[in-house]
Amino acid sequence: MSNKVNSEQYRITSAPFYQPAGDEVELYKAAYAARMPMMLKGPTGCGKSRFVEYMAYTLDRPLITVACNEDMTASDLVGRFLLDKDGTKWQDGPLTTAARIGAICYLDEIVEARQDTTVVIHPLTDHRRQMPLDKTGELITAHPDFQLVISYNPGYQSLMKDLKQSTKQRFGALDFDYPAPEIETQVVAQESGLDEDTAKKLVQIAERTRNLKGHGLDEGISTRLLVYAAQLIHSGIDAQAACQMTMVTPLTDDPDMRDTLQAAVATFF
Repeated sequence: MSNKVNSEQYRITSAPFYQPAGDEVELYKAAYAARMPMMLKGPTGCGKSRFVEYMAYTLDRPLITVACNEDMTASDLVGRFLLDKDGTKWQDGPLTTAARIGAICYLDEIVEARQDTTVVIHPLTDHRRQMPLDKTGELITAHPDFQLVISYNPGYQSLMKDLKQSTKQRFGALDFDYPAPEIETQVVAQESGLDEDTAKKLVQIAERTRNLKGHGLDEGISTRLLVYAAQLIHSGIDAQAACQMTMVTPLTDDPDMRDTLQAAVATFF
């Protein structure tokens, strides 16, 4: 029933830029050595996905990423029978593929998936490291190099969107947040080619908006949006226009809050 998959297609071929903020790299390496399932917690756009890419590259492991959503079914993860000209054939899902080839499987924003979907990961996250394919009768034992990584944003937790304790307690966890200003400035400059002085101004604007979280904003400006702004400025776009497009308009539709954000931009540009 298995599909022949070339693991090389899932390898990251060039080093992703990642600036460590603490000892997360060493901790993750130790977790991978033990094949410990890992959970990354932090706000949107703070570098969780980039960190996983960096670690997959550093450890020389294939990486299969799944962007979770509320319509995702267990079959989307595990696999399904598909019709073709010769009849039906089994097609592995991304989780099954990762378990077979020894990839790191990264389930991004896991809480967006339904709880009846996420329970399929349970047998892969304990001593069994197995996954039964009910539709085919196959029992997959995970490749020795396989690891499961999930992420979510605790800021969006609710009674409807949170992980069960039975799921949480299968994972080691690392907390992520926006980098310290000097590190974030380096990241923005490195990713965009913008000079560090201008990158520093963008970071200072972001810090002001993050203080507004819970006071009119659900989230402050992410590092990702700062990089977008920096890329536009570096390409020759006026700084205020670039900030409006990437750091004000995406964040809120409230006119008063937009005025507040525009005032913060005008302070520096």
